[in-house]
Amino acid sequence: MSIVLEYFHAFRPALGSALLLVGAILAVIGTIGVLRFPDFYTRLHAASVTDTAAATLAILGMVLLAPSLAVVFKLAVVWLFLFLTGPTSSHAVANAAHTAGLQPMIGKLDENEGGSQ
Repeated sequence: MSIVLEYFHAFRPALGSALLLVGAILAVIGTIGVLRFPDFYTRLHAASVTDTAAATLAILGMVLLAPSLAVVFKLAVVWLFLFLTGPTSSHAVANAAHTAGLQPMIGKLDENEGGSQ
């Protein structure tokens, strides 16, 4: 068992850094989705899903790099807050948009729609 802990402590900084990097890449992918998707609802979906996943991966990376259990506990509380409020707020925004009458785009996009004609 001791050898497993030695390997874990040896690879912990690399694994934590890799998780932080993957979380950052996922956040950038979500940002690209927000810029590229055609309507409000698909943009909101791209932002909400990737932000929750990116935050989870980044916080897991920070947990592996944390110097003490107090920091791990604080990161767990931050993750719980983000995990509960992120999807809830996205749902509230989508519900408000739907209630206000914003309709999702249905069907194929027209190549000339929104572009230069």
